[in-house]
Amino acid sequence: MEKTTPLYETHRQSGGRMVPFAGYLMPVQYEAGVIAEHMAVRKACGLFDVSHMGEITYTGPDALSLLNRLLTNDFTNMTDGQARYSVMCQEDGGCVDDLIIYKVKEDHYFIVVNAANKEKDFAWMKGHEEGNAVFTDISDSVAQIAVQGPKAKEILERLLPQEAFPVRYYSANFDTSVHGMSCVISRSGYTGSDGYELYLAAEDAPAMWQLLLETGKEDGLLPCGLGARDTLRLEAGMPLYGHEMNESISPLEAGLNFAVKLLKDDFIGKDALTAKPLTRIRVGLKVTGRGIVREHMTVYQGDTPAGETTSGTHAPYLGYPIAMALVTPDVSAVGTKLTADVRGRRVEMEVVPLPFYSETRKKSRK
Repeated sequence: MEKTTPLYETHRQSGGRMVPFAGYLMPVQYEAGVIAEHMAVRKACGLFDVSHMGEITYTGPDALSLLNRLLTNDFTNMTDGQARYSVMCQEDGGCVDDLIIYKVKEDHYFIVVNAANKEKDFAWMKGHEEGNAVFTDISDSVAQIAVQGPKAKEILERLLPQEAFPVRYYSANFDTSVHGMSCVISRSGYTGSDGYELYLAAEDAPAMWQLLLETGKEDGLLPCGLGARDTLRLEAGMPLYGHEMNESISPLEAGLNFAVKLLKDDFIGKDALTAKPLTRIRVGLKVTGRGIVREHMTVYQGDTPAGETTSGTHAPYLGYPIAMALVTPDVSAVGTKLTADVRGRRVEMEVVPLPFYSETRKKSRK
């Protein structure tokens, strides 16, 4: 039986179409529809319930050393409030999950993991727990609401003083409140647009959601569901666990080299990642033929199989279909012409740089 987030009744009352996702009943879209929600995030602001995500604290004097052993990134030089993306690997280099680590203060870290993997991730962490530091799953007590889009700060400025806002992307203020509701405000998101994520007590989530809707109404803020969240992250070239990475796909194959510090003394999976030759790599594909290319479609160069798509859709803001795929390195160069087998018909594609969409390039879109 699926779980529900603290905002379940709020979604139902607001016309959200609820579907099962990662063990939860979540809104896939609202009355405005996926395209309208997607465009709101690109041009104004969108509001997302992401309370299904997992939150774990890690505290104790040995926390830093084990984080560096457990995860692929390096957390040695983090400052208080800073966030860092990483991957957690198996010994063979496959991905247990990708996650975000926040440094709250010395010997105290806040970890955000994917909804579908939170039980598995926590079990993996506890299984590798050692020394004087403890992992604690606080997911059930925490709600997460994302405010995403170019007007996100303008809306939140009506509720928060300037000093409450984290200045840099991937940083957070762990000590603020909105109308008496204590919360963490992080400058982060999973949409490719600028924005913020709020972490707060589960019981405060309905009041916070309604407050944000009312505050942003005149700015075009829309509640958004899973459909828009997926099209937005794909446009932004962001990987999704279970698609661009899993336990048989390494972070290097997924193109996450920036989060894998092979010069660290050691981490779980390092030996395998160092020894294993790269036989496939994630690329972005612009569909130049007619049709939508979805996941698990064979990619060809000429008549030679060259890989498989991992995600694909029509990109609402860009105005054309896109996909990501794992392909052999010899066909991964930008400009390479490929095709995908779409139900027995070859659809033409071209390798393009990732991300497909970025804030700095949005004015030059074709």
